[in-house]
Amino acid sequence: MYELNKYKNNGFATPIPVLSKQEATELAGRVQSLKNEDAEVAERALGTNCHLLLPAFYNLTSHSLLLEVVEQVLGPDILLWSTDFFIKAPRSKGFVSWHQDSTYWGLEPPDIVTAWLALTPSNLENGCMQLIPGSHKKGQLDHHDTFAESNMLSRGQVLEVDLRGETIVAVELQPGEMSLHHVRIFHSSGENESDIPRIGYVMRFIPTYVRQKCGRTHAILVRGQDQFQHFDTPTPPPLTQLGEAEWVMHQQTLKRLNVVVLKDASQQSKVRGHQILNNE
Repeated sequence: MYELNKYKNNGFATPIPVLSKQEATELAGRVQSLKNEDAEVAERALGTNCHLLLPAFYNLTSHSLLLEVVEQVLGPDILLWSTDFFIKAPRSKGFVSWHQDSTYWGLEPPDIVTAWLALTPSNLENGCMQLIPGSHKKGQLDHHDTFAESNMLSRGQVLEVDLRGETIVAVELQPGEMSLHHVRIFHSSGENESDIPRIGYVMRFIPTYVRQKCGRTHAILVRGQDQFQHFDTPTPPPLTQLGEAEWVMHQQTLKRLNVVVLKDASQQSKVRGHQILNNE
């Protein structure tokens, strides 16, 4: 039971059923096929704002069951701000250090929800997300950049906090289940020590009153009305997977995001899909 009524206090809710196992497995197969066909193109396409390149995943961002749950947290007027894939191949060394998503996103106020949808099993053995309940109430804390090679975060950012003695919850999910977490909750994930991939599709939602600092970025209205118009809308929606027009729009959105997320970086961040916004 995901106990959404405790989200405000805990900062997360899990596991939330959204897709059938068959639906999730079919989508995971699409991701794997893309990686098998052209690894270099896949590296670009499966990064930030992948929904603008992949119609099936664009459609998923407006899934009615998913948005019904998000609405209970954010209210009726909802924007999709960005998407991403977090993929850990079998026996891979990629990890995510302890961090808060809000550190470099430049959004205010921090009323932001990340939906983490499992397309394959996600468990401790293959590096599922772990988090500290209630830590979102501590406010925005300092981080330092490491740019560590195996760290999947854009800047390898690490919380400057002693976490010894904290209660840690493993967010284990079956294919088709998702979790929600607050933008300021402390979270991380370990290496994939298993023989199966871990594939998660991440969607970041905001209420329409949220603003983008340090520039104007893109967002898509997925539910309700937008009376504030703080964001531009990517147009048109993707019609062809990895089409020419889709790539142009995708790169335009990432160019604007880079201005925000790279602000004051001590060195150039790792690039995924010619972008740097990758916070699990």
